[in-house]
Amino acid sequence: MHRERICATPHWKGGPGRYNCVYVEKDAEAEGFHGLHVAHVKLFFSFRIQQCAYSCTLVEWFSTYSDLPCEDTGMWRVEPDYDVMGRCMCSVIHVDSILHSAHIISVAGTQKLPKQFTYHDSLDTFRLFYVNKYADHHVHEIAF
Repeated sequence: MHRERICATPHWKGGPGRYNCVYVEKDAEAEGFHGLHVAHVKLFFSFRIQQCAYSCTLVEWFSTYSDLPCEDTGMWRVEPDYDVMGRCMCSVIHVDSILHSAHIISVAGTQKLPKQFTYHDSLDTFRLFYVNKYADHHVHEIAF
């Protein structure tokens, strides 16, 4: 049995918020990354309808940048999904559809970052990310 903690909190240990990314199952029949979505968890919540409780999460979606992984790194690339108004595409999904936490790495360009830039600004600033399949052996088996 494997268990992990996925966070969505506005304040982490007295500092900035921590909002993790996850793999969401897209197609159970597809192999590796082809059967997955990447999402950014923004909120966990639950509700009841009669005697049934539902555990859900609000996520922002990423789309695959290419049909193949990057030739140089072997990692898939994703970019945030936006609607026609320029807002992040969000959905509410059941917690059971989350397969594993995901580690994404910002793809840097040629411009320098401002001195006041911090790591917690990355998901809101960058527009392309590597999906790190080398984060641990579970992810390496899932997202090849």
